[in-house]
Amino acid sequence: MQREDRRAALSTETCTLSDGRTLAYTVGGDEDGTPVVAHHGTPGSRLFASLLSDAAAAAGVRLLTPDRPGYGRSSPPPDEWSWRDWRSDVAALLDAESVDRCAVVGFSGGGPFALAAAASDRVRRVGLVSAVVPPADIGLVKLSRIPFAIRLLFRLSSAFASVAGPDAVVGQYTDRSVPAAVSKAVADDFHEALRRGATAVARENRSFANEWAGIDRLSVPVRAWHGTRDENAPLPAVRAFADESDATLTVAETDHLGTLLARRDEVLRWLSGA
Repeated sequence: MQREDRRAALSTETCTLSDGRTLAYTVGGDEDGTPVVAHHGTPGSRLFASLLSDAAAAAGVRLLTPDRPGYGRSSPPPDEWSWRDWRSDVAALLDAESVDRCAVVGFSGGGPFALAAAASDRVRRVGLVSAVVPPADIGLVKLSRIPFAIRLLFRLSSAFASVAGPDAVVGQYTDRSVPAAVSKAVADDFHEALRRGATAVARENRSFANEWAGIDRLSVPVRAWHGTRDENAPLPAVRAFADESDATLTVAETDHLGTLLARRDEVLRWLSGA
C-alpha cells in the first residue's frame, strides 16, 4: 500500500484521565507512521495539527495533537497544575492510542510542555520550534503577573480577530505573507484555544517565569529550530538552553511562525527518525 493511501484526515478523539478530566486531541498524518505528539502554542489547541498534518503524512508520522488542559475541549486542570505535571497526561494519551513510545515536538509555548513530556522513558526524541524557554521574561509572561490582565487582553483580541478576520491573528506571529489556508488554520486554532476563555493562557505564562526545577536532564536527542527575527520568543534564551543541554540548534532568518512554516517538513522527518 502506498503511503498516500494511508493518510488520515484530522479527527478529534477524547480520553478520560485518572482524575476524571477529559483530554481532547486530534489524530492525523500517516495512520501507520511513527507516533509524534505535537504541542500547540500559548494560546493554541488541537487544531494546530492542521499546520502539520500534510507534512506529517509525507514524513510517515502519525500525528497526535492534544488540547492542553483548559484549552479547546479539554477539561480545566487542578489548581497549581503546570508543565511539570503534563507528563502523566501525555502517558494517558499514549495508552489511549496504544502507543508505547513516541517523539514529541513543541511550538512556541508548547516547548516547555514537550520538554516536560520528554522526561519519560516513553519519549525517544524532542523537537522545539520557535520555543519559549523558562525562565522567560517576554511580554505575556510579564503581563501574567497582573491579575486578570491576560484574560482581558485575549477577550479583546478574540473579539477583534472575529471582526478583522484571519490575517489579524496571523499578524501576531509573522510579518510574512501566507496562503489563505494557513491564515484560516492559524485563526481557527486561536479561536478554538479560547473556547473556555483565557485562564489557561494566563496560567501557562505564569509558569514560564519559573526555573526548570522538576524537569530532569534529558537523555534523548533534542533539536531546536529558531528564527533570528523571532520577537515572540527571542533567540538568546534558546541558544543558552541549547548550549547547556547539548541540544542541536538550527537558526534561520525567519520569525516566529515563519520558522514553523519553513522548517516543518525537516522537523517531522527528523522526529520520524528519517
